[in-house]
Amino acid sequence: MAAVLHIETSTEVCSVAYSHDGVCLFERSDMTGPNHASVLGGFVRDAIAFADSQMLPVDAVAVSCGPGSYTGLRIGVSTAKGVCYGRNAKLIGVPTLEVMCVPLLLGEKIPENALLCPMIDARRMEVYTAVYDRALRPVKMIGAEVLNEYSFSDLLKGHDVYFFGNGSDKFRAVIEERGVSNAHFFDNIVPLAKNMMPLAEQRLMRGQIEDVAYFEPFYLKEFVAVKSKNKL
Repeated sequence: MAAVLHIETSTEVCSVAYSHDGVCLFERSDMTGPNHASVLGGFVRDAIAFADSQMLPVDAVAVSCGPGSYTGLRIGVSTAKGVCYGRNAKLIGVPTLEVMCVPLLLGEKIPENALLCPMIDARRMEVYTAVYDRALRPVKMIGAEVLNEYSFSDLLKGHDVYFFGNGSDKFRAVIEERGVSNAHFFDNIVPLAKNMMPLAEQRLMRGQIEDVAYFEPFYLKEFVAVKSKNKL
């Protein structure tokens, strides 16, 4: 096991955690944001000071790699790179939507064939989403989805599907009119740094390390660019 600093800034929540040997030893979160520019530096400084006070290393820095807010991701990734250069640490990119799945997988009794659908709110009826099975294998790749009452109908035919995240309320409002019994909704699921821990450690064990100099997160604006190009 390794000692990992975790940074999550992809949404309005700013969150930092430090784990050692698979145990979260330090956590700070701000839910009142977006305040990333003003609070992230202090959170990271406190986390590293804690590690130093316990004579523990920082072997790697895990940072949320999106999709998410352009500004939030830039601040988080820039900070993560700075720590990596300063501490000679490895960099791990963790997808935001996978991070959002962790509290459900660890804390809820979910059927074996169920699917997980995290949603990040976008403009109007649009969300940025993906669909995963319980092993976090992608069933539907990350993309932009304009919601209507028939969204995800193909998946709902044969599975219980769990929707969550700050974009799921929009879908709940339209699908409840259809009375779909196997569409389930969880409230108050946000990406948190402490929930990055199992995903970061798994990537570290597999050698999925990012190039600190060239790593870039997956911005929401990239969806818009791809969609616009496809229309030409």
